[in-house]
Amino acid sequence: MTFDLPDVRGTLTFDKPLDGLTWMRVGGPADILFQPADVDDLVAFLSALDPAVPVFPMGVGSNLIVRDGGIRGVVIRLGRGFNSIEIGEKVVAGAAALDAHVARKAAAEGLDLTFLRTIPGSIGGAVCMNAGCYGTYVADVLESVDVVHRDGTRETLVTAALNLQYRQSDLPEGTVVVSATFAASKTEATVLEQRMADQLAKRDETQPTKDRTAGSTFRNPAGFSSTGQADDTHELKAWKVIDEAGMRGARNGGAVMNEMHSNFLTNAGGASAADLEDLGEAVRKKVYDTQRITLQWEIKRVGEPARDVNKE
Repeated sequence: MTFDLPDVRGTLTFDKPLDGLTWMRVGGPADILFQPADVDDLVAFLSALDPAVPVFPMGVGSNLIVRDGGIRGVVIRLGRGFNSIEIGEKVVAGAAALDAHVARKAAAEGLDLTFLRTIPGSIGGAVCMNAGCYGTYVADVLESVDVVHRDGTRETLVTAALNLQYRQSDLPEGTVVVSATFAASKTEATVLEQRMADQLAKRDETQPTKDRTAGSTFRNPAGFSSTGQADDTHELKAWKVIDEAGMRGARNGGAVMNEMHSNFLTNAGGASAADLEDLGEAVRKKVYDTQRITLQWEIKRVGEPARDVNKE
């Protein structure tokens, strides 16, 4: 894909391989990777960019599979100009700030964002996916977000405008989160630090934190009430239904459903994006065939499959 690009102060890279920018280490190239210098650079770029050119905002790739054919258009990845963390009565974090860093800095000032400590990724992604654990979600503490829309306009959105739900938001396509403001409750710093240490220990005991994964592969499915209706208050566990379908340890090429935690799709070495996605789809089919439960992907899958030159 060829198109005119506006001048920037940041970095434009053509045909940029994305496998090195995702935790799963898979994925084809982006036509263009844009790393803006700051918010003004991002605004100027999007304002001048042809509206027909697709834009995909990308975080640190912790919850993402980029398909082997790569991504057409422009991938926007925020970096150092967007990773500030300001602590006052509230916490204001740039979209590129890592969740774990925000949790630690807030805790040091007695502000409780400890649920972010074990969530992989950055604040922009956490907002877009309404990330959460230990019973707390971004929606519970988020006050507002600053965004740049696809047409280059800036806006501050209050939490209600995002319609945050389980692992999703209503942010318009192509909108880039640049910072978020959190209203956190106050607690003694020592209490928060101990809580985070306990969370990390529990995570390391139960999850394959040293393997190439993208976090939980599938959302926990809703359970069913006594009347047979879907009931989100009786949530099943994705790992349990995967186990009951006999898919723990299932393999496809270099992809495996992790033996330690079967809801972690893992690149065990040399996996392609197709290996990973196809294995995930095989798990979904087996779970449905055996239990009539439809698993929904939690990992975001983007881009195009690799071209099959033999069919061209």
